[in-house]
Amino acid sequence: MEAADPFQFVCDQLGEHVKLDRLALRGAVRLALKTAGFDPRGVRPSEMAVVVSRMLPKELASCGVVDPEQICTRLAAAVSGLSAGAGADSPDAVFRRLGG
Repeated sequence: MEAADPFQFVCDQLGEHVKLDRLALRGAVRLALKTAGFDPRGVRPSEMAVVVSRMLPKELASCGVVDPEQICTRLAAAVSGLSAGAGADSPDAVFRRLGG
């Protein structure tokens, strides 16, 4: 898939499958990211996939979403298919390449 903002991608996809208002949905995704130690603006697709599969089900369950594990499993597979795009040359990525 083409480069996309993983945070926005997850929010858009969840909005199609979950009956939450936009603010609650984005808040749940932000809380999952915060719990994992990531910022919505700098998260990479591979990192977002892990957050979606491990942290997001708990946040969605607390919002009353039925069967969040199944939704998150499909969503994690979709977000991991995104290309890293411009975020691939973030300072973090550069230091990872230089460090070995």
